[in-house]
Amino acid sequence: GDLRSVLITSVLNLERLELDLFRGRHHWVPATQRLFGGQIVGQALVAAARAVTRDEQVHSLHCYFVRAGDPKVPVLYEVERTRTGKSFSVRSVKAIQHGKPIFTCQASFQLSQRSPVQHQFTMPSVPPPEELLTQEELIQKFLQNPNLAERYRKRLNKIQAEDVPIDIKPVNPPDIFSSEPQEPKQLFWVRARGYIGETDMKVHCCVAAYISDYAFLGTALLPHRQYRIKFMVSLDHSMWFHAPFRADHWMLYECESPWAGGCRGLVQGRLWRRDGVLAVTCAQEGVIRAEETPNQSKL
Repeated sequence: GDLRSVLITSVLNLERLELDLFRGRHHWVPATQRLFGGQIVGQALVAAARAVTRDEQVHSLHCYFVRAGDPKVPVLYEVERTRTGKSFSVRSVKAIQHGKPIFTCQASFQLSQRSPVQHQFTMPSVPPPEELLTQEELIQKFLQNPNLAERYRKRLNKIQAEDVPIDIKPVNPPDIFSSEPQEPKQLFWVRARGYIGETDMKVHCCVAAYISDYAFLGTALLPHRQYRIKFMVSLDHSMWFHAPFRADHWMLYECESPWAGGCRGLVQGRLWRRDGVLAVTCAQEGVIRAEETPNQSKL
């Protein structure tokens, strides 16, 4: 059946209040009770896309998170038509709550142009998604262990109860109970839950913007699992769109963190189509505050 993705019917279905003013609703709110950054990025891109022609496609966006989002009230998105050119157009978006900006974004759109200058990296060789367990199945496997400590059982039940509108299959899932440092790299197969179908490519880009922020900054924590993280939040988020894709089809999300320091961490990501085409590149920096002394607790 045509089970429409909740990302299309709810999260990214903005209400138009004026020509360039929109209101967004919330779907999934993380345990931190802050608004999910991917939702704000995705909704801001929807607002920007409504202010360009159908033939113009987004090729990049650059965002800053300036205040914590309040999940109890809607978000208003105010679009400024910064520039409309022959090949490129820029739209600026401000997300507002309680009369103050919580997020700013600039998105650039381009009319299709051919060029002989083309290259890309090679997609990592990994098992196909059909051979891997979903995040829910992995959690269920852990919960079936009768010797699982109660604090871990509570944590896993909490994650399992979250209504995230994304299907995720980790390629090399880390041992969530280990505090051993790991390389700051992770691979997931990801897709939107439900059906989106053939539509304006901007719709799939908005969905990818939502997906791209999920578990992204966590890549920077993998070498530092001995520390208790007190606070972690995104500062900025950038995306570059390279080739057409379907956000409701499996894509490989390759994430790595080249640097962390000064209570900040940098992560980079690549979204690959199954046929090896590089579809999207992402980058993000976030605040990471940890306890100075390592956490000695063991299973």
